[in-house]
Amino acid sequence: MRQLAILSLLPGAMLVMAANPGEGVTVTVTATELRNARGIVRACMTTDTEKFPRCRGVAGAYAATADAREGAVTFTFTGVKPGRYAIALLHDENGNGKADRVLGMMPKEGFGFSRDAKVRMGPPSFADAAIDIATEDRSLTIRMRYLL
Repeated sequence: MRQLAILSLLPGAMLVMAANPGEGVTVTVTATELRNARGIVRACMTTDTEKFPRCRGVAGAYAATADAREGAVTFTFTGVKPGRYAIALLHDENGNGKADRVLGMMPKEGFGFSRDAKVRMGPPSFADAAIDIATEDRSLTIRMRYLL
């Protein structure tokens, strides 16, 4: 994972900066429709088609957390190099660092993906969630979903 400097931006929001912030663009992601202020929201932005939606141990992935707030939270990734990325969000309501499931299948906590990619019998494919980051700053909104 790329070395990151995390700075407080607003209460509950984080700025994630790549090691060389002068290179690349800024990607701002707003997660909407959070159902409560429990726990944290985790964001993962990656180019790795095989590991998506995970970021842990993925070279070149961007990861951030923000304190959950009912309604919306915003993440800002800086120094993002142009490329094809997919973004996954998790509302980790109990703060245990993982996506909790019922009967090992159905998510108990909120989730969201870039392009509002649909969830069927598991997370969407990288291709379904992929967005292109070019040479201009980009803002995205991702709606959180809850199945239970």
